[in-house]
Amino acid sequence: MFLLENYTVAVLFCFITMLCWGSWANTQKLADKTWRYELFYWDYVFGVVLTSLVFALTLGSQGEYGQSFVANLKQASGTSLAFAFAGGVVFNIANILLVAAIAIAGMAVAFPVGIGLALVLGVLLNYLGSAGDSGNATLLFTGVGLVALAIIFNAIAYRTLPQEEGVTKGATKSKGLFLSVLCGVLMSLFYYFVAQSLTGVQKGDELLPLTYANLANGGTLQAGKLTPYTGNFVFALGILVSNFVIMPILMRKPLVGTPVAFSSYFKGGTDHLWGLIGGMIWAVGMTLNVIASGVASPAVAYGLGQGATLMSAIWGVFIWREFRKAPKSTNKLLAAMFLSFIVGLGLIIWTKL
Repeated sequence: MFLLENYTVAVLFCFITMLCWGSWANTQKLADKTWRYELFYWDYVFGVVLTSLVFALTLGSQGEYGQSFVANLKQASGTSLAFAFAGGVVFNIANILLVAAIAIAGMAVAFPVGIGLALVLGVLLNYLGSAGDSGNATLLFTGVGLVALAIIFNAIAYRTLPQEEGVTKGATKSKGLFLSVLCGVLMSLFYYFVAQSLTGVQKGDELLPLTYANLANGGTLQAGKLTPYTGNFVFALGILVSNFVIMPILMRKPLVGTPVAFSSYFKGGTDHLWGLIGGMIWAVGMTLNVIASGVASPAVAYGLGQGATLMSAIWGVFIWREFRKAPKSTNKLLAAMFLSFIVGLGLIIWTKL
């Protein structure tokens, strides 16, 4: 299987994750005028599962060291499978809340508040779960603190927007913020579950990161644990299975708007492509991130990946112009938000240099 050796390359992978996780929601924005987010989300999930399977059968099944996808899946313990699957379930609930929040509040708010909060809580959780293998704790948590400050600036800026008349039923500014916060709390948990399922390299009594060098120098994969590719696929299955339980309920009693019939899904035509593309984009980011986590540590990899908050804020503010109706004084809050995000993410990168 394909693995990383170099921290710089791992950071590059995490930046690609940041771009993917911060950009996939543009597909929802593009489909939003003609395609309900509940219908969009079905295709998004199918895109995630398909992409994770392709990675597992290609990069996850080639190379001299490690195990192929199928061999690793056969030896997996029930505990490891349960952790990865549970990560998918938790992520799915959180992401549905995020998609609903985007429909109400836009990308420039839902992402910085929801995913920014997930970054803060998730880095803390993954740091505690990675046995101190996350570099300089002072730099890490200073960076996280600045991201938290950026979230506050964004929430204050959002409050300056006027409540528009004729908005979708159930869509209010307060509801948009509430769903974003609830999404953030749940989103902070999913990566921890996935990380607990993934294998390191066992060498005697020492547990080392999953790299070619550690395997070539006499190390072995942990029995019962999952490779990044297997864990990523089981995680995707958790999303898919839980979606068949959660989404039909939300289609009957939606968080935003009126009920939508499942029969409408089959009337989408080319609208289906937006969801598939969005899911594929997100899944590429997730796969590269779990590959990078072996070298960068789960805390750093997750923190950088969730720098998607910065990318999505750029899309929302400058491309979709979601703050165009805000008072001019709001620009200072947005500038402070961007500065806090940039410096905070820079410190997270510096953590293991």
